[in-house]
Amino acid sequence: MARKLKVAWGVTGAGDRLNETLQIMKDIKAEYGETVDIEVYLSKMASMVLRMYKIYEELEEAFGKVMVEKDANTPFITGRLQLGKFEFLLLAPATSNTVAKLAHGISDTMLTNGAIQALKAYVPVYVMPVDYREGSTVTVLPNGKELRLRVRKEDAENVTKISAMDGITTFEKPDEIRDIFREKFGTA
Repeated sequence: MARKLKVAWGVTGAGDRLNETLQIMKDIKAEYGETVDIEVYLSKMASMVLRMYKIYEELEEAFGKVMVEKDANTPFITGRLQLGKFEFLLLAPATSNTVAKLAHGISDTMLTNGAIQALKAYVPVYVMPVDYREGSTVTVLPNGKELRLRVRKEDAENVTKISAMDGITTFEKPDEIRDIFREKFGTA
């Protein structure tokens, strides 16, 4: 049996599009499970937000071992990214805080450190910012109610900045993750 390819999926503390992203990743795992292993890495806040949305257990059940950030180097995703153990790093959804840190080269969390180190080793990084374009958006809260939010000009500018970085590809909607997997691995 051939060795499975690996993808690192990093989840930040964004609640926006979190449930949709989880559902798509479960579909992708079902479709590519024979050839691709998806490892899940959660920021400290992602662990809390997943519990608020009552989907932490669903994530664990679907993906097995879930690694939660303890500090910028624990779990040690950076070394495995630099050694080419993963085909790419997927950050979805990504908070405006994570995007701002990437835009300014700040690597003080497990996921921002992982992304920046991946880029240094020519490992592609795909980012789905929740604050993709300036204007307003509607998100669904853990209680099911909708909340209208402003996407600030500064946050949209950070998305533009990381979009221009060599090795980073940004995208807006969870469904686009399917296209990334098709591009990298073909149809299952």
